[in-house]
Parts: sequence; C-alpha cells; structure tokens
Amino acid sequence: MWRLKTVPHKARLQGSGLEEFKLKRREQERALRQARRDRQLVSKRVLLHEDEDDAFEGEGRMDTCITPTSDQLVKLLHDLQAGGEKRTSLCKELRRALRDPKVQLIFIRLENSMRVMVSLLSGSDAQCRVEVGKCLHTLSHSPHPEVGMASLLASPYLLTYLSGQSAKFTELCLYTLGNLCPENELVREKLLAQGIIPALHLCLQNHSGNLAVLEAAAFTLSQLLQARDAEQKIIPLVLTSGLTSYVMAGLNSDPEYGIGASIECAWCLHYLSCSETDSSVLVNNGAPSRCSSLLVTLGGAVAHGESQDGLELLIWPLLRCLGNLLARSDTCEDVGAGVNDCRFLAALGVFAQSFLHTHPALCREALWVLNNLTADSVVWCSAVLGSGLVPVLIQLMPFSQGINSMVLRTLGNVAYKGTAFCLQLVEAGVLPALCATLKMADAEVVTLSLEVLHLLVASSQQVADGFVQLKGVSVLEMMLFNSEEALRLRASCIIDHLPQPEVDG
Repeated sequence: MWRLKTVPHKARLQGSGLEEFKLKRREQERALRQARRDRQLVSKRVLLHEDEDDAFEGEGRMDTCITPTSDQLVKLLHDLQAGGEKRTSLCKELRRALRDPKVQLIFIRLENSMRVMVSLLSGSDAQCRVEVGKCLHTLSHSPHPEVGMASLLASPYLLTYLSGQSAKFTELCLYTLGNLCPENELVREKLLAQGIIPALHLCLQNHSGNLAVLEAAAFTLSQLLQARDAEQKIIPLVLTSGLTSYVMAGLNSDPEYGIGASIECAWCLHYLSCSETDSSVLVNNGAPSRCSSLLVTLGGAVAHGESQDGLELLIWPLLRCLGNLLARSDTCEDVGAGVNDCRFLAALGVFAQSFLHTHPALCREALWVLNNLTADSVVWCSAVLGSGLVPVLIQLMPFSQGINSMVLRTLGNVAYKGTAFCLQLVEAGVLPALCATLKMADAEVVTLSLEVLHLLVASSQQVADGFVQLKGVSVLEMMLFNSEEALRLRASCIIDHLPQPEVDG
C-alpha cells in the first residue's frame, strides 16, 4: 500500500540485501492492503424516530415486560389477518414484542407469520404498511441469522418502496435492508439478484437532495461493499451503476448540510478504493479533487478549533480513499494531479498534529497519504519543502506507533529527488533528528533512518561533514558491533561516504 521507494538510491546496497528488502516491503504492502480490506465496520442501525410512539397505551396492549407465549403471538397474528380498525395498533403491539430476540425466533417459526407481514406490507393501508415496515426493521436488528433469512420474503417490497414518494418510509426501508446485508452471503446474493444496486440508484435519483435518504442509502451501500466477495460481485455493479456520482455529491462540509450523510458517503468511497478493480471510474468522476477539497476545509476547521464531535469519522475515510488511489500505479499520476490545492499539505500537517495524542492512528493515516503523495512526484516533494512542513515532520519523529516510520518514509521520498532536496532537508534540521532515531529500539525505525541518512550523506560532502560534526559517526560505529547484519551493512555503507579522519604522518 505504501509507495515507498527509498532503497534503490544512488548508493545502492549489495544486490542480495536489496532484493531481500524489496521483497519484504512488497509483502508488507500486500499485508496492509489485506488488513484494510478485512477491517469490517458493518453495524446495524436503529432509526432515531422508531420509538417515538412508546407512550402508546392502546386497548388490549400486551405487557412488554413479559415475553409473550407462542399462543399469544398466534392470536396476535390471527387478529392482524382479521383486519379492522385495530390493525395498526396491533402492528405496534407486535413491534414491541419483537424487540425481544427470543420472541423474534418464536415469531418467524410460526406458520405463515412472515407471509402475513408481507400481505400487510403490500396492502393498501398506508399507516399499517409503515407499522409493518417498523416491525421488519426491528427484526433486522436480530442477532439470529435465521431471522434475516426469513425477512427476505419481504425484501422485494422493501426494494420497490425505495422509489416511493414518502422519504421517511424510504429511509425506514433502506436501514432495514442495510441491516440485513451483512447477515450472510445467501442474504446478499438474494438482494443482489433482486436488484438492490439499481434500486439504490433509482432511490437517490427520486429523492435527490434529501439528506436523510442519502445517508440511509450510503449506509446500505457501505454494508454491501464490506462483503468479502464485494470485489468480484458488488463493486463492478456499483461502478457501472452511476451510484458513485451521488456518493461524491454527498461529500459536503457545510454545517447546515450535516455530517452524517458525508460520513457514510466517504466510507463508501473508501471501500471502493480498496478494491483491485479498475479505480479509474473514481478518478474520472473527480474523487481525488472532491476528497482533497473537503479535507482542506476540514483541516481549516480543526486548526481553528471549530471541529465538531465525530469529525474524525469523516476525515478517516477521506484520507484512506486518497491514500489507496495514490498507491495504485494505474491511477497515482492522475490522482496527484487531481489534488491540486497546495493547502492540502497544510491540512495533512494539521491532522497529524491535532490527532497525535487523541487518535494516533489517524495521525498515521495523514502521514501515509503524504508519503504516497510524494513517492514519485518532484512537484509535491518541492511543495513539502516550500510549505514549511518539514519542521512539523521532525517534531513527530520521536513518536512511535508507526508515526515516526511514516515520517521517515516521506523524508526518504524527498531526499531521493536529489542534492538540492537533501540540502534543504539538512537546513531544516533533519540530521539531529536522525541522530536521535538511530538510537531507538525499533528496528524498522533504525533501518529507515539509515536509508534516509545514506541518501543525505551521499548527496554532498557538505552534508557528510555536517553529520560528522554532530558526532553521529559514533552511533554508526556502535551498530557495527551490536546490530543485526542488515543494519551493520547499512551503517558500514554510510561510513564509507563520510570523511575519514586524517592520520598523523
């Protein structure tokens, strides 16, 4: 995933050691990409307004503190089939009873129970239809996979109502479907066969501008995209459906717009960008520009202390989407060009500093994007030097949890661009910081520090002299005796580039 190219530099290591290091790096990249794909964030959502009628005291109400028996549920079903004015209140009664997971299993195992639900869902009584929808929504929270499978009998109607006129009922159907998606592969395959992807597209088309519907639709889509077989069975359908344009339109920083819809849309883009499937659709639709523009705005809000609670849930997927696209060799150049706002670097610096202690993993994500951005770009490496970001990076070098290693990789990308870049890094104070990281216990940090240092001292005599004046040679000499072979090799290679002390004749 990390586009690190700090090994094959001007002063190369011996062939076998270099190839071994490159092989290890590729294995780490594959492992990281797999970890990002496997990190599941599926969840189930309860609509906030679902319990708004808890004060209902309808006649003949079942005591919700006592689990109803099978006979009581059978009678309730019979009364629902009989119809009449009490049908709506009976549906509310049933929904309350179905909050108990034990009752859920009893209910779906009753003969014709789900068929009764479907008949009421497809009936002409709009109020009763809504209450049955809430019953199905309650069932969709069930921890029992059997309940999810039974609910599939109603899914064709739920999909049909996504293009209905009632935004609230559409939202209810969306969250119900979204809760069912992660149940198991059979449920997802059934929903895909029933046309959930085109139904979501039509839904957003018909409810354009409705934030609640957009958030619910993006939640449902994100549930689908997290399936392990999404890359083969779901993502190609999504990329050709036209859904991505609606998802990207949902990225908005306006406080009045609300953050919920943007968060769900951003996670959808993240899951799409994790795929090995052709990501040019995201790039061509402007995902890099859209994501980076929003991150610039969010960076300004964080810098001025104006960020709201949960903002990191939006920043996180936006960073991952950009980082993933930059890591792809087929899109990295176009992505780098799409991120055309120089303020983006400042935003990454703000995220790295602001979330260092509260969300260190998010700090690392920001640095990961910076690393990928600078991997093969002279322009962005120049921008890092010109933006004053190097002192910020140096301040982060003492911190562990992968933060200092990300900083070192970015510095390596910049140093790799040539002597002029190396000299500017040295002027910014990189050498003293490297002397400190060379003494750390983390072998990866020491290895990366040696690689950056090797680039710097090999670039000019001036840098080599500066390192000697800092008494850094003693640190390298200690490695020749106390370190593993790979570190000894790197340390020895650097010492060869340093000025040798004069011998008295």
